[in-house]
Amino acid sequence: MALTKEVKSELIKKYARTEGDTGSAEVQIAILTEEIKQLTEHLKEHAHDYHSRRGLLKKVGQRRSLLNYLLKEDVTRYREIVKSLGLRK
Repeated sequence: MALTKEVKSELIKKYARTEGDTGSAEVQIAILTEEIKQLTEHLKEHAHDYHSRRGLLKKVGQRRSLLNYLLKEDVTRYREIVKSLGLRK
């Protein structure tokens, strides 16, 4: 269920702001988005897995908090990450 090292490192490379950046809001949002996608697929098959559902909701809330932070700090960075990840309809 967890992200593989390869997938995670690809996300870090793609969304890092500088070389060696692993903790910026963009990187964290991208990783959370990938984890949320995987959990959503898991829950489509296992509808009664309530423990995983709780984890999914926690990750969604965490991503929401990071997006709110980014919106307050830098609107252009917020718009870029939302567009590149396809989060808003």
